Amino acid sequence: MRPEVEGAKRVVVKVGSSSLTDAKGRLDPDRITQLAELLAASHARGVRVVLVTSGAIAAALGPLGLRRRPRDLETQQAAAAVGQGLLVRAYSDAFATHGLLVAQLLLTVEDVVRPRTYRNALNTISRLFRLGVVPIVNENDTVATHEIRFGDNDRLAALIAHLVRADALLLMSDVDGLYTAHPDTPGARRIDRVEDISELDVDTSRVGSKVGTGGMRTKLIAADIATQAGVSVVLGHVDHLGEALVGDDVGTFFPARKKRRPRRLLWLAFAAEPRGWVHVDEGARRALTTRHASLLAAGVTEVRGAFAEGEPIEIVGPDGEPVGRGFVGYSSADLVRELGHSSDEAGHRSLRPVVHRDHMVLAD
Repeated sequence: MRPEVEGAKRVVVKVGSSSLTDAKGRLDPDRITQLAELLAASHARGVRVVLVTSGAIAAALGPLGLRRRPRDLETQQAAAAVGQGLLVRAYSDAFATHGLLVAQLLLTVEDVVRPRTYRNALNTISRLFRLGVVPIVNENDTVATHEIRFGDNDRLAALIAHLVRADALLLMSDVDGLYTAHPDTPGARRIDRVEDISELDVDTSRVGSKVGTGGMRTKLIAADIATQAGVSVVLGHVDHLGEALVGDDVGTFFPARKKRRPRRLLWLAFAAEPRGWVHVDEGARRALTTRHASLLAAGVTEVRGAFAEGEPIEIVGPDGEPVGRGFVGYSSADLVRELGHSSDEAGHRSLRPVVHRDHMVLAD
């Protein structure tokens, strides 16, 4: 048994599109019914559950007469707009048989990291918990163009788990865990427990299904986010969700890290889109990577892009390799004027760090 999950009081469950659809890629009512039954049972045990669900676009494939997930952005957004209503109606009907109400929250990654919208989302979900309502979260694919092109609900689920201070995150899909090699490779075995994701050396080439967008790599990123936020993670097959919810040894388990990373730095590392780039010399790179120093203007050799003070930027070494990311202390225009100058120089004695070490994450 896994006591971290067995004793969890707040759980986020993420279910992918392939786990909610039939062989033709259309929404399967029986799977929705089974999912609702399992989550309702957890709710009856006093567990506060948040469901992060994919499937809006998949739900619209049949009604729109589409044979596969659309590739162009406009059709994706249109399908999401149609499918979101169909998906939440299916969930609402399924949970109603257990006497439960559901609430739909359509969010983007930035909604759960920007201070104002972060607080609003937290307050809403907290109130839903107190009212006995099951929050159902999905990406707002109708407007979140970046998330449609590159994202999936794994990363959003990890950030939601951090948002609601969950004890556990269950990432359920059509794979039954992390393997030492591609699951089709002879001799590949399932990994039961991963203490440190950074030390993994496994094949993550297994791609998502024809109706989903995620793969094993996105799930490992989500597990990394969650464990750094103090949330334990189970990665497993949706058919084993019942066992996972009560702490049985199914799938692959990632225990929460003891030292939590602040929310803004989690967003910076895993979700932020850099607004610009600063290139640094070798001395600055060594100071950042070996001494965890702040980045000073004297070590900056080039500024690219247009950004405002406080926005996220990428720090790039002299060889073009990423060094890290940080919240910049200057606008791009102001930084260009201070390029290469030291705080020891006349006229530059009030220089502040370009990126303070407490507002920076280093690249792996």
